[in-house]
Amino acid sequence: MPRILYVEDDPNLGFVTKDNLELNHYEIVHCVDGQEALDTFYQQQPFDMCVLDVMLPKLDGFTLAQRIRQQDRHVPILFLTARSLQEDKLHGLRIGGDDYLTKPFSMEELILKIEVFLRRSLKQETAAAAGRTEEASKKVVVGKYAFDFEKLQLQIKGKTQDLTYREAEVLRYLADRPNQVIKREDLLKAIWGDDDYFMGRSLDVFMSRLRKYLCDDPNIKIEGIHSVGFRMRW
Repeated sequence: MPRILYVEDDPNLGFVTKDNLELNHYEIVHCVDGQEALDTFYQQQPFDMCVLDVMLPKLDGFTLAQRIRQQDRHVPILFLTARSLQEDKLHGLRIGGDDYLTKPFSMEELILKIEVFLRRSLKQETAAAAGRTEEASKKVVVGKYAFDFEKLQLQIKGKTQDLTYREAEVLRYLADRPNQVIKREDLLKAIWGDDDYFMGRSLDVFMSRLRKYLCDDPNIKIEGIHSVGFRMRW
């Protein structure tokens, strides 16, 4: 049963959301403030996913996410936010979040986003059970880097960069299409399932992060093609 750290200080919303997620066969560890959530994360690992409200007492959701990322680069982080400012949402992605939902949200939408993240973990477990772990973890060469999607890692000259789920998904999409012009809307629909304006801004954040991770090979370029999309060359 997938295990989710859920942090929400509103008692009514917290109860309803926890109850609905448990009815959908998730194990929910519910915390009501950021410090309690951080202590719980340290003491009760592993978690398959973190669902964090942004406006929390004692430790806000952004700071909580940063602390979690210092401990675990891989666990998916989904922000729940009542904030309407796009810059606040983009900040959450810059510090290592994978996605967000704006309040009020439907339970169906939350469950769908959770399923998208957990589906990949299930595929990994299935591959391992079938004895195909070695095949599933085959590395892909990206310039001078070795990219292991299953382990969410980039390696070069003995250095390893851990990736988040979203970072790895975007990099794999680009790496599978070297030197091709990739339409922004195609990439957004493939990874996020949507191509609205804010998702496009989110994508720019992920591209900036990937450029930073790949800077040890100056031959790798992720080019922005004006009004079209991107092209990755090496």
